[in-house]
Amino acid sequence: MSHDPELQEPPAVVRLKDVHRSFDGREVLRGLSLEIPQGQTTVVMGPSGCGKSVMLKHIIALLRPDSGEVWFRDQRIDALREKELAPIRRRFGVLFQQAALFDSMTVRENIAFPMRETGQKGPGIEAKVRHVLSLVGLEDTVDQMPAELSGGMRKRVGLARALALDPEVVLYDEPTTGLDPIRSDVINEMILRMQKELTITSVVVTHDLVSAFKVADRMILLHEGQVRAQGTQEDFRASTDPVVQGFLQGRAEDVDLVQNQHTHSENHTRADS
Repeated sequence: MSHDPELQEPPAVVRLKDVHRSFDGREVLRGLSLEIPQGQTTVVMGPSGCGKSVMLKHIIALLRPDSGEVWFRDQRIDALREKELAPIRRRFGVLFQQAALFDSMTVRENIAFPMRETGQKGPGIEAKVRHVLSLVGLEDTVDQMPAELSGGMRKRVGLARALALDPEVVLYDEPTTGLDPIRSDVINEMILRMQKELTITSVVVTHDLVSAFKVADRMILLHEGQVRAQGTQEDFRASTDPVVQGFLQGRAEDVDLVQNQHTHSENHTRADS
């Protein structure tokens, strides 16, 4: 066996161990265990309701598990108090699904917000705002309001804000949802560029297969609150697992069809009564 360090797996930045989480009696995460390796882009895929966004919120302890453990590097974070979590969360950047910009603030003010929240002051803030906007190619939007920007531009401003505190890890929640193929590809190129230029660790939650196969170093498929498959793009393409192939080919599972049929029948019954 080779001991060449070049061939060793990178260390895990984030680890989830046997995480369970229920909402109103419905178990969403059912013993989820996974690792996010340093310096790579890990894409987490799966159908709606499989727990992707819930998993993402556990990574930064916005949600706490009913049981199980969440680790950031060598520190268990799921049991920490909010005050103890603050410095850890600053090591993460998050691009939310709808960019989540403040409508009443300019682009400059939106990007400066997390820096001011952490007590930064002075001309360094303006320099950093300009720098992160240059990374996403939107220097000219600094004085504009979010309402003046296209959906793709808002996402890029959201990414610039996520980079404002020099995070070690960036979390992307459905970054291409609601965008046309051209604007989606701009976001994909941004993800690739951020990893290459900033050597950050990225976690991309998506059901967009085109995006997934463009940006992923590693892929994870969630199914019924657990990891169903993980590996390289080649591993996924070669997989004989019917759930993996069904997801990649966009086929509905038998159980989905039965549930849909049941719902359709119920709706007809209500309409007839």
